[in-house]
Amino acid sequence: MDDDLVRKIANDPRYRQLKARRTSFGMWLTLAMLVVYYGFILLVAFNKPLLATRLGEGVTTVGMPLGLGVILFTILITGIYVRRANSEFDKLSDDLNKAVLK
Repeated sequence: MDDDLVRKIANDPRYRQLKARRTSFGMWLTLAMLVVYYGFILLVAFNKPLLATRLGEGVTTVGMPLGLGVILFTILITGIYVRRANSEFDKLSDDLNKAVLK
């Protein structure tokens, strides 16, 4: 890649804005995922009786829907990131490309 182009992109305020927004948003989603995942792991480690509590007369325990909830939460935050990346982040990236490649 051309060093001048790299320098031009790195010095552009739109690039810094894109980088800051994407990093900040990614950190918040990462923090949310860590809280949910490690919260579940801590429940497994320290409160097995709660997770083993049966729901109704069947074989389903509290841990099963909670585990499914962790998986669904992962899918949800992935969708949230993709939606924001496809709208806000792609727009910022396109604006940067247009400005730098003039």
